[in-house]
Amino acid sequence: MAKEKARDLRAGIALLWGEQDQPTRGPKPSLTPQRIAAAAVEIADAEGLDAVSMNKVAVGFGVSAMALYRYVPGKAELVELMVESVLADVPDPSTAGTDWRERVTAWARRSAEVHRAHPWLLAVTAMRRQLMGPNQLGWLDAALAALEPSGLTAAEQHRVFVLVAGLVRTVAQQDADFDEQHSQEWNSLTGELLDRHADRFPTLTRAIAAGAFAPDPVDPLDFGLARILDGVQLLLDRPTDRA
Repeated sequence: MAKEKARDLRAGIALLWGEQDQPTRGPKPSLTPQRIAAAAVEIADAEGLDAVSMNKVAVGFGVSAMALYRYVPGKAELVELMVESVLADVPDPSTAGTDWRERVTAWARRSAEVHRAHPWLLAVTAMRRQLMGPNQLGWLDAALAALEPSGLTAAEQHRVFVLVAGLVRTVAQQDADFDEQHSQEWNSLTGELLDRHADRFPTLTRAIAAGAFAPDPVDPLDFGLARILDGVQLLLDRPTDRA
C-alpha cells in the first residue's frame, strides 16, 4: 500500500491566514478558498460532515473536483477553512459591559448558538492540537478578554476558559444527539425495566419517581455557567485557595 503523502502544514497555515503567494499574471481566479468553504458549510449543515467532498462541492460550482485543488489542497484544508467560515463573527466582550460574568456568559451563549447552527463543528474542533486560523484564535482571545476584568491570573483564565468551552460543547453534543422519538421509546423501555428491577436500583428509582428526568425548564447552559462562575467567584474571594 502506498504511503499517504504528509501534509504541508506551513502551506495549510498560509491558506488559513491568507498568506499564500498570489499569481501576478493570468486571468483572475473565478473561485476563492472562502467561497469554496462557504459552499462546503452549506452541505455539512444540511447533510452532515461526511457528505462533504471535493467532488460534491465542485458540482455546485459547475466545475471538476480537480479545478478546486487549485485553491484548496484537500479535504483536511477544506475542513479547516470551514471552521474559519462559521467562526467569522468573532464576539466582542466589551459589548457585554465590564462585568466579567456577563462577558463570559455572552461569549458562551454566542458559542452555543454557533455550535447549534453547525453541529459538525464539534467533531472538527475536538480538544486536540490542530491548525487554527485567525477567527478561531479570535474566539479564544475574546474568551480571555472576557475574563480579564476578573483579576484571575493568566493561567486561571485559561483553566476557566477550558471549563466554559467544555460546558458549551457538552450542551451542544446533547442537543445534536437528541431525538424525540428515540427519547420517548427509551423512557418507556427504561420505565418498564425499573418497574421489574426497582429493588436493584433504589436510588435511581426514587429519583425518577421524584421527577429527576422529567422535562427540565432550566436551560442547561445557563445552569452550568452559573455554577462554574459561582465557583470562580469563590476562588476570587478566597485568595489562599489560589495556586
